[in-house]
Amino acid sequence: MRFKIVSRFKPTSDQPEAIRQISTWLKAGERHQTLLGVTGSGKTFTMAKVIEELQRPTLVISPNKTLAAQLYSEFKQFFPDNAVHYFVSYYDYYQPEAYIPQTDTYIAKEAMINDEIDRLRHAATQSLLTRPDVLIVASVSCIYGLGSPLTYQSQKISIQQGEQISRQKFLKELVAMQYNRNDIDFGRGTFRARGDIVEIHPVTGEDIIRVEWLGDILEKITLLPNIVRKKAGQAIKATQVLKQIDIYPAKHFVTPLHEEEDALKAIRAELKERLNILQAEGKELEAQRLEQRTNYDLELIATTGYCNGIENYSRHFDRRHPGQPPFALLDYFTYAVKEQKLDGYLTFLDESHIVIPQLRGMYAGDYSRKQMLVDYGWRLPSAFDNRPLNFQEFSDRIQQLLYVSATPNDYELSLSGAKHGFKDLSERKEKSVRVAQQLIRPTGILDPEVVVRPTDGQLDDLMVEIRKRISKSERTLVTTLTKRLAEELTDYLAEAGIKVQYLHSDVETLERVEILKSLRAGVYDVVVGINLLREGLDLPEVSLVAILDADKEGFLRNETTLIQTMGRAARHVEGKVIMYADTMTSSMKRAIAEVERRRAIQRAYNKKHGITPQPIERSDEVMIVDYIVK
Repeated sequence: MRFKIVSRFKPTSDQPEAIRQISTWLKAGERHQTLLGVTGSGKTFTMAKVIEELQRPTLVISPNKTLAAQLYSEFKQFFPDNAVHYFVSYYDYYQPEAYIPQTDTYIAKEAMINDEIDRLRHAATQSLLTRPDVLIVASVSCIYGLGSPLTYQSQKISIQQGEQISRQKFLKELVAMQYNRNDIDFGRGTFRARGDIVEIHPVTGEDIIRVEWLGDILEKITLLPNIVRKKAGQAIKATQVLKQIDIYPAKHFVTPLHEEEDALKAIRAELKERLNILQAEGKELEAQRLEQRTNYDLELIATTGYCNGIENYSRHFDRRHPGQPPFALLDYFTYAVKEQKLDGYLTFLDESHIVIPQLRGMYAGDYSRKQMLVDYGWRLPSAFDNRPLNFQEFSDRIQQLLYVSATPNDYELSLSGAKHGFKDLSERKEKSVRVAQQLIRPTGILDPEVVVRPTDGQLDDLMVEIRKRISKSERTLVTTLTKRLAEELTDYLAEAGIKVQYLHSDVETLERVEILKSLRAGVYDVVVGINLLREGLDLPEVSLVAILDADKEGFLRNETTLIQTMGRAARHVEGKVIMYADTMTSSMKRAIAEVERRRAIQRAYNKKHGITPQPIERSDEVMIVDYIVK
């Protein structure tokens, strides 16, 4: 039950020092530290080595499902014998409930739940509560409400061979845990009963649990292999006879019967109070609407235990006070650490320069949408408490943080002791600076050379540079500020006989992946995009990145974005970046200075160790693209 890496890789270059520094800071109890790692330097392996060194449960938060899936796959390979899990939003499609008063338009909630992701979420929380060697890779959706970990744990059924429990009582306990009886479609979260035999299909989708009775004595517990989930060619496990087993609830939101009755009373009391306020304000329509909707929901909950939008009443079921934050995945980590008497848990923010703004913005967006629903009588005020954590609540729950990024912002650097940003990393005057730098690539490739050229005649100059790359079977990325310019530039290059395609948010997700695969395969020589050519996109064939309108200061041309965009040329030995601009903005100056700083360190390391940069061998791995930033 200890983290153990299984890999042919060994720490190289500046990885050992980064691992040593981070592990030392964490063991000393430091709360904030940063890993500044350039693309291609093996940041994931460094994180894995730190986890192996600290031996603590770990939460890795990624900016979106796609990058989270890539990290999950890599960690799963590094820790094949440990509990590595994937925890992201289980919605394939989600249209939140909303109301637009200007047009009197009510939009009902619509959602399509991905059953496999729901299974993985349950597997993650159950592992977290039962073993110490747990690593969960999550998206930022992990700060949304999840139900109380104490209730989730206390509602589990623990059974053992030879104990006295009637079959009828056992079935009632399964129903209380949200399991459904289904003798025909025996799927995840269901059970079937035939005579003295009850079979349960756990919510995690793993092996089937068969329980056999002799009168009121639980005679035998058997674990049957779930043949349906076995992959082709995979060996089927043997049937196991167990002495005891724990069965966890089928839902994360589960409430004991006596608490459910109290919750319904509390909802009725809130409804009465709210109706008095609306009627006093002369809002008779809103009061009537709220009364009808809430009473309908209450009747459904009382008879079936569920209603559409039941999460809006979660505050009452969790017995929380108004404004009190919901339980989230972080609370499960805290609870697990306390129950198992561990030394704490770790939190890593991958691509922290994206994750932190996402964490900051999610609460406000949710609140503004709920405001309309509450003001116009579609929801009770308790709906406000069905929400994500705000940033302060998130910060209060974490124990020790590692920010991981090639471009950490001033926020991360400041908390890690670098009060003056990248300047402190060059001078290293302060011993309190907790920023581990991982700037050396195993291939010896340097960060790309950066040049700035005027916008006058930029298209002709760009055409010449593209043709140079085509003659050497290399690829080019061009980034613009608008979709329209991307499409017009694509047409212009195509008319000149260049194999080119544009890539922006209007292009379907799967088509984007195919376009990038085609770029690597030589179907296209150039891809023109906006802000999709950033985090997580590794294209070893790209030797040139051209940035148009580089001096248009703003989100798409700030220091972080410029460095990330430059990094797309850092996989090629002859990587080069051309910025077309008529002035040098402060963002351009800082970005170029940081890239030059890294190049100097990389060049000195290569010279000292006699390393000649080597090209990356072509791989047909699926490329991971950041589809979240539009």
